[in-house]
Amino acid sequence: ECFCFRKYTVSNMQQKKNVINLVCYSVKNNVFALCRIRNIGIMAHIDAGKTTTTERMLYYSGYIRTLGDVDDGDTVTDFMVQERERGITIQSAAVTFDWKDYRINLIDTPGHVDFTVEVERCLRVLDGAVAVFDASAGVEAQTLTVWRQADKHQIPRICFLNKMDKSRASFTYAVESIKQKLKTKPLLLQLPIGEAKTFRGLVDVVTKEQIIWKPTSDLDDGKNFEQKLLLEADDPNLFQEVQDARNTLIEQVADLDDEFAELVLGEYSENLDLIPADKLQSAIRRVTLAQKAVPVLCGSALKNKGVQPLLDAVTMYLPAPNERSYEFLQWYKDDLCALAFKVLHDKCRGPLVFIRVYSGSLKPQSAVYNINKSCTERMSRLLLPFADQQIEIPSLMPGNIALTVGLKQSATGDTIVLSKASAVAAARRARRDAGGEKRSSSNIESLLLAGVEIPDPVFFCTIEPPSMAKQQDLDNALSCLQREDPSLKVKLDPDTGQTVLCGMGELHIEIIHDRIKREYGIETYLGPLQIAYRETIVNAAQATDVLDKTVGDKRHFVTAELEVRPRSGERATTKPAIEYAVGVIEELPKEVQGAVENGITNSCIQGPLLGFPVQDIDVTVQSLTLHPNTSHTMLSACVSRCMQKALKKAGIQILEPLMNLEITVSEDHLSAALADLAQRRGNVQEIQSRQDNRVVVATVPLAEMMGYSTVLRSLTSGSATFTLELASYQALNSQEQSALLQRRMGLV
Repeated sequence: ECFCFRKYTVSNMQQKKNVINLVCYSVKNNVFALCRIRNIGIMAHIDAGKTTTTERMLYYSGYIRTLGDVDDGDTVTDFMVQERERGITIQSAAVTFDWKDYRINLIDTPGHVDFTVEVERCLRVLDGAVAVFDASAGVEAQTLTVWRQADKHQIPRICFLNKMDKSRASFTYAVESIKQKLKTKPLLLQLPIGEAKTFRGLVDVVTKEQIIWKPTSDLDDGKNFEQKLLLEADDPNLFQEVQDARNTLIEQVADLDDEFAELVLGEYSENLDLIPADKLQSAIRRVTLAQKAVPVLCGSALKNKGVQPLLDAVTMYLPAPNERSYEFLQWYKDDLCALAFKVLHDKCRGPLVFIRVYSGSLKPQSAVYNINKSCTERMSRLLLPFADQQIEIPSLMPGNIALTVGLKQSATGDTIVLSKASAVAAARRARRDAGGEKRSSSNIESLLLAGVEIPDPVFFCTIEPPSMAKQQDLDNALSCLQREDPSLKVKLDPDTGQTVLCGMGELHIEIIHDRIKREYGIETYLGPLQIAYRETIVNAAQATDVLDKTVGDKRHFVTAELEVRPRSGERATTKPAIEYAVGVIEELPKEVQGAVENGITNSCIQGPLLGFPVQDIDVTVQSLTLHPNTSHTMLSACVSRCMQKALKKAGIQILEPLMNLEITVSEDHLSAALADLAQRRGNVQEIQSRQDNRVVVATVPLAEMMGYSTVLRSLTSGSATFTLELASYQALNSQEQSALLQRRMGLV
């Protein structure tokens, strides 16, 4: 009764088995000590094997009884129809399972650049992460992106070199790639036994044990393997390689950990072989948690090799929730503090909100306070997530992740606490810890929140229902999808009255279009895909505006004088930097300042030339005069009109999105790819070698990349791949800007 099943390619019997396993699991002890919990994410470039690795983890933990396959569309964590059809992860999926004596809350994240925000919001609630690499490719473009995101959140990581069975797989190349491109220190905890077709096992460098997978006659599921101490007589060359690797590992760890260095220089200085494995493992753990280095393991998830040791490494080297330092916890003491990091919509139960509890506990039917929305909500049920299936649980303790039912207002990035009184008490403690500084409550609240940075969309198109009778249904569907996906923006074109869909890429908008049809039953029509340009100003300019209007018996009078200037230094932000001339701000109440700044900010949403957002400007309020009865709405309107005048006088320059492009192509097709790139205003920065392929690193305007995947497939007979990521915005030259203006006005 607790489940909302959906019809997927997995058989009903498979689903029933999963449910039975889940029920048995939840009947077991549901409370784990904090030190036995691991909140981890799986992150990587697209097609590195994240979902397959996750599926194997579930299988070996006993959580599922049959192995799912991405190509067959029957994996647990790829539960959306689009994911199963395309073989890619679109939405992050949370799964909770046990490994030995540990509880693991695992999130499988997307690898495609269009869904980077899915990774960002999940990293907010993770304590550790597993970075999966294709051993034949090493560090790829999206790997760099998610690695930078993990750096920002200071998340300890371990690396898993996957696909060791693949043609051209190279352990040495992949490790060197991690060292050079990620600027980190890899600690080799395993060495492969064989590579590509000869890969059959690995050696644990710490314990010097070899693990050889030996399939039984009727089944090769990776459960049958032999683990024994590697002796010199077994393989002299491999034995010496492992010996050298262990000595190198000891030296690396000793350089990074003072406690271990004392052991190496003292008790075990005469013979490093005598250093116990547990001492070395403890030191590796300390180094990993301090983010001074990253452990490196290897295997092949598809061939069922190396995943059990990876699970052991997750429990051994990644942190428990109580080993992560969160400043805000000291302010909440033992009261509830939780973060809403994801929202799903269920047709039967409404919004399902994923939350991570940092302190205190949650129980069904309890009231909670949302600091961001300044509202109290009642949570009806708590559910343990298993991809698209859930089971009800009686409580949620610190360090755990679960789904809540009943939170109608909460959205991604909201902080959930016990009550308003609890939030006020936390703010008081924060103020005291800050040295008694007098701050507004809003400033204190912002100190306590952990939001999600949402990148600006780069594509947009109009979307229309089949008839006006369906417009309200479409609006409701888009509202739900926006709440689920913060990177999706929906707005109304004031000139045409059409609904405009803004997204992170062609695939992103395509997926949204498909979901509206499948999940909400609405056939919609998309207009041509267009580029989200920006506008900025060329010169400084001043403008004055006067508003004098009588409404009823009230006179509204405002005189505003503003100066706008191109911003120097920090770039690429649509939020204007606002300052006040000497003597102006002292005379303005806070509410009036808010109205002035709203007017300035709103005028930058749509630029005066083509209606694109205005970025990189500084604004000075030179003077402001207003009648005492003037409403804030009238004040904002006058300031906004004054801003539009100033922007027009300053001269408008159109900016276009410039993308980082990385093409992986064979030597045979390199020249064709480069010739095509030259026609697209591409600027090649370097050409790298990657095994037998070449990697072209370039920048190219997004406008030139429409339909590029089809062209590249044609040029390279389908052998090349590419990734795109927003780099910056660059100014169009006068000829390009003139051509764009003519196209937008329908003259060409």
